[in-house]
Amino acid sequence: MKTGFLPPGEGRAYWVVGDLYTILSGGDDTGGAFALIHAVVPPGGGPPPHVHGREDEAFYVLDGTVTFHADGREFTATAGTWITLARGSLHSFNNTGATPAAMLIVATPAGLERFFAEIGVPVTDRTAAPPPVGPDEIGRLLAVAPTYGIEIRLP
Repeated sequence: MKTGFLPPGEGRAYWVVGDLYTILSGGDDTGGAFALIHAVVPPGGGPPPHVHGREDEAFYVLDGTVTFHADGREFTATAGTWITLARGSLHSFNNTGATPAAMLIVATPAGLERFFAEIGVPVTDRTAAPPPVGPDEIGRLLAVAPTYGIEIRLP
């Protein structure tokens, strides 16, 4: 791991299926130990059900209401909630509130940030509305996910 500093509003940011993910720290910064990602999820947003074969994930909700589905259980999370998901768990989350939700995501080991960089659309204006999600982005998500040990299970 190396010493680092990232000012507010900085970090590589990507639109991924309508959600905004900003990489605060990745494998290059942590010696591969973990990635820390800031997520902003618009109302109704969130990823489809999926399974990570390589990393454990943890979420800290900063703002909003996010409903998690994991291994047949449902959790409604608001600001201050911490959720851990073991690798191999089938899960998804959705912003079930009326305002954007913000979360910190920890992925161990690192690597998830590279997936977001590969499939996402680079963000130049963090205040702009997300680009519409179309068949090309869904196709890219489905094609690239297995490379990162992720299985997407569309409803």
